[in-house]
Amino acid sequence: MSAIIGVRFQKLGKVYHFDAGTHADSIHPGDYVVVTTARGKQIGQVACFVCDPRAGEGERRTIDRPASAQDLLVQQAWKEREEETLAIVRECARKHNFPGVRFFAVEFGYDGSHLTVIFSTESDEKVDLKPLRSDLAHRFTRQQIEFRQVGPRDVARLLSGLGACGLAQRCCSQFLGEFNPISIKMAKAQGISLNPGEITGICGRLRCCLIYEYDQYADARQKLPKRGKRVQTPRGIGRVAEVFPLRDGVLVDFGDEMGTAEFRREEIQPVDESASPAPQTDNGERDDGSGGANGRNGRNGNPGRPQR
Repeated sequence: MSAIIGVRFQKLGKVYHFDAGTHADSIHPGDYVVVTTARGKQIGQVACFVCDPRAGEGERRTIDRPASAQDLLVQQAWKEREEETLAIVRECARKHNFPGVRFFAVEFGYDGSHLTVIFSTESDEKVDLKPLRSDLAHRFTRQQIEFRQVGPRDVARLLSGLGACGLAQRCCSQFLGEFNPISIKMAKAQGISLNPGEITGICGRLRCCLIYEYDQYADARQKLPKRGKRVQTPRGIGRVAEVFPLRDGVLVDFGDEMGTAEFRREEIQPVDESASPAPQTDNGERDDGSGGANGRNGRNGNPGRPQR
């Protein structure tokens, strides 16, 4: 059985699977290979060898050959023309006035036979770019022209820039291979301010970093009582006012007279909300299970919190 390799065409792009064919012994991760795709011939970088034969199930293309130094020079020559070509695309687009459409990148196939124009729109409405395609076809007679629409996150990745946290490059353009779905509950679980300016990125979507520590916070919260729940503590019974997942503890409110105190998880026990009130002790106080005047609180000189 021939080897299956994973190939990337962009630094953080999707991995596509190809059959290594007769070149399996001569290529290694990090090498460049020439492959034929729906967008013509392209040069991609070998990301990995795939052990699972089911990976990329379906018909797989075979790589053409390992890329030579000449292939890489040809690719670089066409890449150097992309900035000039983007200016031409924008000039042609201005003639046709496409409101809400932004053209921000172009890509040539490795041998210049294919030109991809990358754009984004402010709305989800379909845009008719046939007039622009016609103009570009007269300018670039050797290339097959394709338009590719991308979302706000892809725009942020391609444009890159300084991250809100101070990273020299945003996560999406530095190491994120794919975008995970992000929800507002991830911010809530971590106690992060829900101010849009605090949790949205330059793409206008929720920041990708909200998922980084979400599992740890969610797991920690499952082991702790929720806010408002009654708990038994060394000082008596109170209600949880705040939850501190990373400290594995909670802040308990005992009322106006006794204030609040923080306890670790092993120091508290849940109280059955449906249970009947605790019986009174001989001195008329309610026994909340903490020992009353003869218990732990009595030794410390702090009476347990009376039951409401």
